[in-house]
Amino acid sequence: MAGLARWCYRHRIVVVVLWVVGLLGLGAASQTAGSAYNDSFALPGTESTKALDLLQNAFPEAAGDQNTIVWHTDSGSVKDPAVQQRIDEMLAEVADSPSVTSVTSPYTDQGATQISRDGTIAYATVTFNGQAEEIDLEHIENVIGLAEDARTDGLDVELGGNAIQVATQAPPGSSEIYGLMAAAVILLIAFGSVLAMAIPLITAVLALAGGLTATILLSHVMSVATIAPTVGALIGLGVGIDYALFIVTRHRNGLKAGLSVEESTIRALNTSGRAVVFAGITVCIALLGLLVLNLSFLTGIGVSASVVVLFSVLAAVTLLPALLGFFGMRVLSRRERRRLAAEGPHDAATRGVWARWAGIVERRPRMLAAIAITLIAVLSIPTLSIRLGSSDQGNNPADTTTRKAYDLLADGFGPGFNGPLQLVAELKSPGDTAALNELVERVRDDSGVAAVMAMPTEPGAELAIVQVIPTTSPQSEQTSELITRLREDVVPSVEQGNTIQVHVGGLTAIFDDFADVLTSKLPLFLGVIIGLGFLLLMVAFRSLLVPLTAAVMNVLAAAASFGVIVAVFQWGWGVEALGGGAAGPVEAFMPVMMLAILFGLSMDYQVFLVSRMHEEWVHTGDNRRAVRVGQASTGRVITAAAAIMIFVFGAFIFEGERVIAEFGVGLASAVFIDAFILRTLLVPALMHLFGSANWWIPKWLDRILPHLTVEPADEPVAPPRPEEKPEPVPVG
Repeated sequence: MAGLARWCYRHRIVVVVLWVVGLLGLGAASQTAGSAYNDSFALPGTESTKALDLLQNAFPEAAGDQNTIVWHTDSGSVKDPAVQQRIDEMLAEVADSPSVTSVTSPYTDQGATQISRDGTIAYATVTFNGQAEEIDLEHIENVIGLAEDARTDGLDVELGGNAIQVATQAPPGSSEIYGLMAAAVILLIAFGSVLAMAIPLITAVLALAGGLTATILLSHVMSVATIAPTVGALIGLGVGIDYALFIVTRHRNGLKAGLSVEESTIRALNTSGRAVVFAGITVCIALLGLLVLNLSFLTGIGVSASVVVLFSVLAAVTLLPALLGFFGMRVLSRRERRRLAAEGPHDAATRGVWARWAGIVERRPRMLAAIAITLIAVLSIPTLSIRLGSSDQGNNPADTTTRKAYDLLADGFGPGFNGPLQLVAELKSPGDTAALNELVERVRDDSGVAAVMAMPTEPGAELAIVQVIPTTSPQSEQTSELITRLREDVVPSVEQGNTIQVHVGGLTAIFDDFADVLTSKLPLFLGVIIGLGFLLLMVAFRSLLVPLTAAVMNVLAAAASFGVIVAVFQWGWGVEALGGGAAGPVEAFMPVMMLAILFGLSMDYQVFLVSRMHEEWVHTGDNRRAVRVGQASTGRVITAAAAIMIFVFGAFIFEGERVIAEFGVGLASAVFIDAFILRTLLVPALMHLFGSANWWIPKWLDRILPHLTVEPADEPVAPPRPEEKPEPVPVG
């Protein structure tokens, strides 16, 4: 690492030029190729996927995205001539629109059931020629415009469906800008120097630009969801600023200790820079752990986020030393330079509030550990009632057209109408209506079914569709129970003795299967990421207790942050105020994504805290001093880094998307818990209580493990080149 840092420092112009040229090349390539994001949920082997495949093969013309246009009259009926004429004209224009394959009107025999019993609400089904992400956005907006033009006083027209959601959702906000502004303020307070503040921001922004443009290109070679760039930006900004912050802080301390700019830069990269590389590897391992789930939707997000993290690490170990060379002593504030000139070198870690706090933790470890555990336990209580599922358009903000259409359909046709189930029946004896009729009757007898209807089929058809309307909403727990009863009780009883095979499908069933698949694979996922993290920390710190403590801390941070998510989004404590829509289940993929991200971020703080402790332990063999000095040396930078992450993640809460808001709330609360409760209270308190056992490892195991040093002791650095003169300490 020292050699790389020295080369980048002495060839700083070349490094900056290479970065600029590389980013311009990536930008040009991504602009030319364009994005190819894909939000498909591939769930191989599930019943809902089998049902979908059968439908797409048998009825390809009806496999496109289906959306609804809903209208409501304040007085009279939707069958009134004036209303019918206005709607008919609008639907005719919609039917002739690009990308629209069919429109089913309630004013035809085929759509006669699409009018509510009281006659005040009706809907039309609009089928596009592809899935939502495949349709030209202008074509969807054209349909929206035609429908909205039909509104009059007393006639409300709203639209719902996936394609409508894609076209009407709020554009990406300025979350990144707000996060950067908050980070700038925190860095300015921490460093007292505008230039020192600018360095982490520059490296983070350039790394993020490289990672996001690479993600665009990556979408052409693998399935990458449209949410991936936002998740990448959320993670990349946080880790990019933090990694640079850790190195710049070490560099500033080196300058205060009397080192030259070059020597301080190289030592900072050879110590904190190594920790950054190690931390980045752990984050990538956690994110790539999503591959074990074998779900393309999550694999793409994990890989693309890992690419952003790799760019952040690369910027920290190459671009950052070059920038430090350009800025010289000016990374210290004028007051710090004056003090250095007047008082001479000093150790910055032996003074200040964090040195005093480390002393308090050393004297009161049992009491502080008990307080921390109590706080974590209280925050974790809501996690016990977590319910995984998928939010739908009923969770959208109340002022959106998709939410209004959802509510109108629920009022007119029942809460289950927004999430119908599709029973796809394979008729082994073509035209076997007896078995189909028996299926309909058995389903109708279930208390959770509001309505059931067999769709018309051609004579001798080998495939039939039965539409089932639940009595409860798509995201309701009772709807999930209905799906289970149909699959385990009703359908097997019909299949027995009949030449029929039935698959329960539909969008609601797909999301239900998605939650079941993720829940079943969660133990494997946890085992992989915790196991690999344990091995890495054991190799780095030659200890069993340190990695075990880290694993437990990760689980505690996750449990507490999930508790916050449940309280806000499932229980509804303030979710409307955050723009997250109505209360509902936690997204099914949230636990695995959150665990992957949290594991990586928590390992960052663990590595930076314990590596400094380990360095002191190696020098002195005194555990109490090692823990105290390690905490005093890293407390300020860890809490500053955490504050930056909290503001960066918090800025995404108001992005306008429920899923992103869940990430923002979960990650912001997790970082707060991790940095201000676990790393400043519980971890050092426990390490004081454990004593020298922190650093114990069986001798036989120590012999067979490879040796990896995260932060080596400071080594002599090559002297400046002869043509370079010693740098004076500027004070103005």
